[in-house]
Amino acid sequence: MTSTFTNPSPFPLGRPNDAYAKYFEGQSHLASLGGDGNVSVSNVTFEAGCTNHWHIHHNATQVLIAVGGRGYCQFEGEPVRQLRPGDVVVVPPETKHWHGASPNEPFAHVAVMVRQEGASNEWLEPVDTEKYRQLR
Repeated sequence: MTSTFTNPSPFPLGRPNDAYAKYFEGQSHLASLGGDGNVSVSNVTFEAGCTNHWHIHHNATQVLIAVGGRGYCQFEGEPVRQLRPGDVVVVPPETKHWHGASPNEPFAHVAVMVRQEGASNEWLEPVDTEKYRQLR
């Protein structure tokens, strides 16, 4: 299926993120921007209304650099944070969090993952739909 929305990022849209689709509500796209075995750099684009599920990066730090549109990120137990181009979020290892687009606007971020030995992702429950829909 071809997407009809406008890419909010100066980086490539990439392909539909089918490999991780079961961990997202809505459509996301993934474009690798480079990296090696210890560091990966990707542009992740979320169509309006798309979020990933709560998740934890074990033994890995993630840096999110907002590059287009409007999105959100939340660490467990903290308020939701709105993200606009130029905002940076550092997600420490072992931090339960989610991120994604606003309910009515697409969003893109460059994700930089710095992995340590034994790194893994633990995917958890979807974001609460009612609370998410209240975000503006």
